Amino acid sequence: MPERGQGDRLSGSCLCGQVRYTVEDRFEYAMNCHCSQCRRATGSAFKAFAGIALGRLALVPGTARTMIHGDPTATHDVHCGTCGSLLYSVVRDGAYAHVAMGTLVDTPSIRPSMHIFVGSKAGWYEITDGLPQHEGLPSD
Repeated sequence: MPERGQGDRLSGSCLCGQVRYTVEDRFEYAMNCHCSQCRRATGSAFKAFAGIALGRLALVPGTARTMIHGDPTATHDVHCGTCGSLLYSVVRDGAYAHVAMGTLVDTPSIRPSMHIFVGSKAGWYEITDGLPQHEGLPSD
């Protein structure tokens, strides 16, 4: 049985555990992003992320400080100020968080539904699952 958070809230944490967060298990979408920025931010072939309204995510009070990469008044990444783990990105004019799924301690009910920005994916990585692949962002 998958691990679950308290009620419909999931917990998440950075690598060192100094920054913790909770988020509602009400993600609206989840994707694997292969753009060069996500690859560099994660140090991996892609960033698996789940999107949710920013107000549904909360840092646990009393945890260590965070570090912002980017414009704090616009799109930016939120990292642990101690270990540097990427926790989430604030996007869509500050309305949404793209939670790095690898930082979730509990198992969310959503799974990535597609790969995006495969036009700039790492040449050394081969996508082998059956999820749809998009050169950029899919059109609605």
